Amino acid sequence: MKVFQIEGDWGMDNLRVSTRPEPRPAAGEVLLRVKASSINFRDLLVPSRGYGSYTGNLPLIPLSDGVGEVIEVGAGITRVKPGDRVLPCFEQGWIAGEPSLERLTRTLGGPVDGTMADLMCLSQEGVVKAPSYLGDLEAATLPCAALTAWSALVTYESLRPGSKVLVEGTGGVALFAIQIAKLLGAHVTVISSSDEKIARARALGADAAVNYVKTPEWAKATREITGGSGFDHIVELGGEKTLPQALRCIRPGGTLSMIGVVSGGTMSAQLGLVVTRQVRMQGITVGHRDGFEAMVRAFEQHKLKPVIDRVFAFEELKEAMAYLKSGAHFGKVCIRH
Repeated sequence: MKVFQIEGDWGMDNLRVSTRPEPRPAAGEVLLRVKASSINFRDLLVPSRGYGSYTGNLPLIPLSDGVGEVIEVGAGITRVKPGDRVLPCFEQGWIAGEPSLERLTRTLGGPVDGTMADLMCLSQEGVVKAPSYLGDLEAATLPCAALTAWSALVTYESLRPGSKVLVEGTGGVALFAIQIAKLLGAHVTVISSSDEKIARARALGADAAVNYVKTPEWAKATREITGGSGFDHIVELGGEKTLPQALRCIRPGGTLSMIGVVSGGTMSAQLGLVVTRQVRMQGITVGHRDGFEAMVRAFEQHKLKPVIDRVFAFEELKEAMAYLKSGAHFGKVCIRH
């Protein structure tokens, strides 16, 4: 079968199209024909072994998000059947409950082989049926980006109608966060570097927005949007360059979901604000299967539509990754298999 894999040594130069023997499902496993994939920020770090020993071993098939059709099953399969369209869980083996080192390190796209292959074998416990109303490219965006936003705002939070939410940026997780927060009746403010992206975020449901290039001290401007009280929940995606200001515009007792570090992973921030405002900071690493299935049910009910920015061919993976890295995207970057 055809695969895209990192082989020989780490580095983007060693990410190339190759071949592997076709897998066969063992007992408890299902064989998927992968239909589409989508790219996340973590996928840009994997080729350079950005997660250290937790990145896995070579050769490694990258990408964590995808959708496939079940074409063969092993013995003892009860959850799915041939012909079903399913989504692979990013954290294979995390069904429910608290995270553990084992659950958080059995992740697709490193160290476990990811979705950039014609076929993939997974445990039946590590897949979820895809929403019937979404096409393959749309469905391929759900396992990481959508579930991350859902975990932050639903699984580990209790947003109420009228809650004030700040979302940083307009990438995949950010746009899902806007849609999910609006689904729950929240008031959503977005920060972005582009007026064009702000207009599109408003069309998606955002109630207010601030251009952080034109307004570098956006903490003050966004806090004013809340009437001075601060945000109940901040979806923190920037990291180094955004967290210091996020801590200045969150309300006392508010929740900050630390999800992304696209501007850097080390920082100097007024950590005293975490204490004096009794901020609850939570790290979010996608989520468990129970949460995934709950999210799919909600999406089916409300027909939420993922935002796809651009679609690349299978052989154009490196070009797609470069495009994501450029930051020009609004929504998800997908790969058609």
